[in-house]
Amino acid sequence: MTCCQVAALLLLSFLPSAAAGGLLPALIPRSTLQLGKAQFSAQPVLELTTHCDEACAQREATLVPQDFQEYLSYETLYANGTRTLTTVQLSPRGSGTERRWRARRKRQIYGADGRFSISGSHFLMDYPFSTTVKISTGCTGVLVSSRHVLTAAHCVHDGTDYVKGAKKIKVGFLTPLRSAGNGTGPGRLAMRWARVWRMQVPNGWIRSPNSVSMDYDYALLELRRPHRRPHMKLTVAPAAEEMAGKRIHFSGFDSDRPGELVYRFCGVEDETAHLIYQHCDAKPGASGSGVYGKVWDPARHKWERKVIGVFSGHQWLEVGGEQHDYNVAVRLTAPKFAQICYWIKGDYKSCQKE
Repeated sequence: MTCCQVAALLLLSFLPSAAAGGLLPALIPRSTLQLGKAQFSAQPVLELTTHCDEACAQREATLVPQDFQEYLSYETLYANGTRTLTTVQLSPRGSGTERRWRARRKRQIYGADGRFSISGSHFLMDYPFSTTVKISTGCTGVLVSSRHVLTAAHCVHDGTDYVKGAKKIKVGFLTPLRSAGNGTGPGRLAMRWARVWRMQVPNGWIRSPNSVSMDYDYALLELRRPHRRPHMKLTVAPAAEEMAGKRIHFSGFDSDRPGELVYRFCGVEDETAHLIYQHCDAKPGASGSGVYGKVWDPARHKWERKVIGVFSGHQWLEVGGEQHDYNVAVRLTAPKFAQICYWIKGDYKSCQKE
């Protein structure tokens, strides 16, 4: 196989998988470099807003395999402030088909708000709502293993440095309070906080150009101790038409409804290789929510809720001189899934079986 053929296969592996069950590219760590301690000088950003034109939306065609390997290298930040940079190598195993971006209409929250506050401890403790957690920097996250939380990178890092609150970052579990009689009082809830041991952020967020960084707006937090709640499974994001109703769903701690968990769902407006464009109503604080869809599991012959992306924020798209406003989620491409799986399992070979 020539180097050009390898490059072509590797580029295909970064496009959306035509089926969630496709083979994953192997993400193999190459070297780990010790970096200086983080300064924690950045201000937290609860609502990420970016701008992009049509050329920006189609930038995947100009990237080469070395770009993707650079973007998928990552930093690890430990609780004591030390950090490392791990470089990676990717081997082409997956495949897919490119989806084109098209301009749609402008939309913000107005008129009827499509969000639902989840009330009552019974519903809050039910799956999938029980998998939603609060990040102490003001964002939301989703449980993806017994110790790991997926959230947005901008909730912990502004692209230059880690935010001030990341130094002692914690994960909050909304929990019913117990009464003296071992029951739970009506509507009595409290946030129970768990400490984070380390976090991992892709180079695509930290060192890539602004036009690329939103594609890599995700981070993984590892708790010091396992939690006791169910977690959501991850999957490579399929095309929208392969999900039930072409809909996505996510729950978060929106800032305009303090102390409440807010759920919403909506149809996918469009998608690129890296982003899902939609008009789900959301407010600051929802960033980092796990975006899930109902994906068909052929082995179990049933629809299953699986995380396919991370809610990032808003993007203004300029096409033909017109501005279009979207809420945007970062989709889990095959390489991103392989990277997050490696972060969770610590063994890239076992991720090939996912």
